[in-house]
Amino acid sequence: MTVVQLHPAAAVADAVKVYGIGATQVRALDHVTVEFPARRFTAIMGPSGSGKSTLMHCAAGLDTLTAGSAHIGGTELGTLNDRRLTELRRERIGFVFQAFNLVPTLTVRENITLPLDLAGKAPDAAWVDALVDVVGLGDRLHHRPAELSGGQQQRVAVARALAGRPQVVFADEPTGNLDSRSGAEVLGLLRQAVDTMGQAVVMVTHDPTAAGYADRALFLADGRLVDSMDAPTADLVLDRMKAFDTPAGSTRATALTAAVSAAHTAADPATTEPTAAAPTAATPTISAPTTVPTAATGPRGSDRR
Repeated sequence: MTVVQLHPAAAVADAVKVYGIGATQVRALDHVTVEFPARRFTAIMGPSGSGKSTLMHCAAGLDTLTAGSAHIGGTELGTLNDRRLTELRRERIGFVFQAFNLVPTLTVRENITLPLDLAGKAPDAAWVDALVDVVGLGDRLHHRPAELSGGQQQRVAVARALAGRPQVVFADEPTGNLDSRSGAEVLGLLRQAVDTMGQAVVMVTHDPTAAGYADRALFLADGRLVDSMDAPTADLVLDRMKAFDTPAGSTRATALTAAVSAAHTAADPATTEPTAAAPTAATPTISAPTTVPTAATGPRGSDRR
């Protein structure tokens, strides 16, 4: 029997996000409509202040839209109260953050299974073991984050995001704190999650090399979706990004940063970290990669499909 995907993994429609009022008002998103398909790796690119992080936060239910709608599968996020939104983030979304966000007092295994533990669900031992093999940390399961390198910590974060088989994984600058080799390892894991696990991945990045791991790159400028590129390469993305290097972009970035900071300070939203837990599914067979693409080369052609 063929399973038909009725909805994209995530989407926003006519999305508007405004920070501030009056003279300090900044329109971070300006009527953006985009879908993030299942089993695809999408990179969101743009200069500082373009709205790329705001788009991800609103699509993932970490922030609310001023107007328009955001959806995870067939669920419109704006129709959910705080409790149901928290449950949706925990059960259907995985997150990978630039700062890792591991719990320092927990071991590697405990960090990986934390979303399921919080949801009161028993971890699928076979699935967790498969993830541990993929991220290559089988000999570090009883270590704590302080005993790991930055790359190892981010690999734990990727495994945690996938532990509950979420509908979509959102990654916010996942290689921003890593050296080139560690970054390539993390990007390779995200690529493998799409290719071998059927995962949907949405990644915000400023790095053209990172975008080269994706199936599609979206480009934002001044809060608008201005371009899209299928099968991006680091060189093509870099050429496209050069068009954004203008003084006006820098001014907007400064204004947007100030407006977002002021809005968050005023709202003082709950800071509970959303995590992923999951629909039940058969445990697939996953093989740990025998080679890791380097940041200099990245995946090419059929190697990344």
